[in-house]
Amino acid sequence: MPMPRRTTLAHLATASALGVLLTACQSSTPAGQTHPQPASASPQQQSTTTPPRAATDPGLTPRERLLTLAGNVGGTPADAATGLPYTYLHTQSWTRATNKITRTDLQRWRRDADDSGREVTRRLPDVPGLAHRPTQAERDDFATARRTTTPYLAGDLKAYLTEPLPTDATALASALAPRELAGRPAYPRILVHGVTGLATHQYLNQDQRRTTLRVLAAVPNIAYQGEQTDLAGRTGLGFTLTADGSTTQLIIKPDTGELLSAQEQVAGARPGLFSCVLILDRGHAVNDTETPSTQP
Repeated sequence: MPMPRRTTLAHLATASALGVLLTACQSSTPAGQTHPQPASASPQQQSTTTPPRAATDPGLTPRERLLTLAGNVGGTPADAATGLPYTYLHTQSWTRATNKITRTDLQRWRRDADDSGREVTRRLPDVPGLAHRPTQAERDDFATARRTTTPYLAGDLKAYLTEPLPTDATALASALAPRELAGRPAYPRILVHGVTGLATHQYLNQDQRRTTLRVLAAVPNIAYQGEQTDLAGRTGLGFTLTADGSTTQLIIKPDTGELLSAQEQVAGARPGLFSCVLILDRGHAVNDTETPSTQP
């Protein structure tokens, strides 16, 4: 029902009177005195924000360090070089073969579309025995070693895992190591081998590197070593795994999450070097003769 006009006028009159009263109260405030305002944060309070966590922060577990590395993975110029037909990798490796150590410098161009490509190999003479330690002098000797070029037809130069790789760490771990072995002593070692094999056989982009770090974070008994320098003089964060009679060391570049090197020593009846690999360069190329960068 519509409100009577007389009642409406009465309300308006009351509101007007209240307005006059409030104005009078405000004007009676002593000079220089202001009305209280809501409390605001002090400049000190406003500037205190929690800094991003770093993988080198004290007190973190190895798992937390690897997950922090994964969360902070940055991009590389090669990540942006999409659309180029070839994946390029350059590695140097020392590998046990029965009672000797083989020494190999390998450049590999793989055409992603059809698994064709080319490899250029430089081999130094094998070293007898298993106690050999790789040296910088050997790295220098690769430059003058005899070159062998091997072409590969379509389908002959397979990737370590078929692309696209799983984006979930648990799914990628299953692709790298059989899940039925998860309770066996050898499982952590197999899983780390898988991550190393993946990084030394195909290019891993920013998201894929992030996922591999999350795989490593779930490896039982992985340990943190602090900053380490590899044989190529590059500094990264070191992680080790001792399992199934061997100790493996990984060195990871903290800003990009790239695996720089991996080395494994075995114990038991025939102790000594099992493998050592340096990943010197990786990226994409327009053909099977050019390299994407000039890293050492």
